[in-house]
Amino acid sequence: MNIGIRLHDTAHGTLEERLAFARAQGFSCAHTALSKVLDDFSMQEAPEKLTEAYAARVRQAFDESGLECAVLGCYLNLADPNPERRARTQEIYKAHLRFAVMTGARVVGTETFANPESRFAEPAPQSEEAFRLFMDSLRPVVRCAEECGAVLAVEPVWYHIISTPERAVRMLEELPSDHLQIILDAVNLISPETADRAEDIIRNAVSLLGDRVRILHMKDFVIGPDGKMDACACGLGTMRYGQLLAFAKERNLPMTLENTVPDNAEAARLYLERAAAEL
Repeated sequence: MNIGIRLHDTAHGTLEERLAFARAQGFSCAHTALSKVLDDFSMQEAPEKLTEAYAARVRQAFDESGLECAVLGCYLNLADPNPERRARTQEIYKAHLRFAVMTGARVVGTETFANPESRFAEPAPQSEEAFRLFMDSLRPVVRCAEECGAVLAVEPVWYHIISTPERAVRMLEELPSDHLQIILDAVNLISPETADRAEDIIRNAVSLLGDRVRILHMKDFVIGPDGKMDACACGLGTMRYGQLLAFAKERNLPMTLENTVPDNAEAARLYLERAAAEL
């Protein structure tokens, strides 16, 4: 199985050192958030910073490590209510899409949160106004992905604008493009109120979005005595992975771990590999 890790969850070091740490722990791919991995990188400077020379450095580091860049992270707010900030954010996304092609990253990954200051109709993230603003902002970014041959992958989260598989389907139908795909993080679709229906939620997500999923994000969760939900490394909570692992094996999908630390990342990978072997 192609299991990876977020590079910023490895032991601290240069890009090359972090890739070496990931390789030493048995990972074969990585999720790369440049601003969290490279000390000399600022997201706001991305359009100027992400040059061919910079891409060559990053691609060489991945090639020499033997790891694949499964996700190039660009988790900025495309539904920002401020038009100047939103326009700059679009340019940052476009720069990441071009950079993904130059570095060989499978997808540019994003989420769809809304700023508290947006003042959308309540509940803010799930309002029609928020959806329309996000879609209007998304269109030129996807057009750029089409022009340069990259893929933008949206990750639904239960309290974001694209909050359910059904809303993700609506997004994909309104903006039909092979260059707009999905990252499936099953835990991000589960709220404290729906945790007892986790397997049904996963089944529904795979059924509705399976053909458009390009990457799986893998983590676990626990519900505390206060009723709050906390994410944790795979194998440390109550998550059942059978459906996700069968889906990953069937589609040969990369999986990147989340909510790990260097001391438990390898154990989380081994936990998933043992679970997959038992299917």
